Amino acid sequence: MLGWVGLLWLIEAVDHATGHALDEYGIVAREPESLLRSPLGAFLHFGFDHVASNSVPLLVFGFVAALSGIRRFLAVSALIIVADGIGTWLIAETDSITAGASGLVFGLFGYLVVRGFVERKVLGIVVGVVIGLYWGAGIFYGLLPADDGISWQGHLCGLTAGVVTALFFRRPAPRTPLTL
Repeated sequence: MLGWVGLLWLIEAVDHATGHALDEYGIVAREPESLLRSPLGAFLHFGFDHVASNSVPLLVFGFVAALSGIRRFLAVSALIIVADGIGTWLIAETDSITAGASGLVFGLFGYLVVRGFVERKVLGIVVGVVIGLYWGAGIFYGLLPADDGISWQGHLCGLTAGVVTALFFRRPAPRTPLTL
């Protein structure tokens, strides 16, 4: 996760050094060309403050999600990034450009909160409840259309993608054989 977050900072440094030339590669709502590159939006940010605000929750949620295995984590992250990109492309304000890892952050939050319940694992439930209690208010606030400069649409699509991903990637609880 440190490498992933480091990559986000490096990309933002390149963006800054090039006069924010990378910003145009974010998700442009309902622009056909933008749909194909919508996953890139999760790696771009609009300034160092923006990448900083996503760094800590991405480190925490990513680390916890990766404890279930790297391949599963990468598949979960990829599905969230793609679904969030498509959803944001569909429902964001016309001609808006959306970028940032917050869709993935919201998606990993939803995934972690729901995963334990879906898999019926006590540790997963405890982790989900703790994460929900600690980060839930901030996540809820991020879903509100309170600030014109923040994509609540990207947050909502990411959260929805994370919940659906938890259902899709669930590992069934072991069955206990019954004897007669």
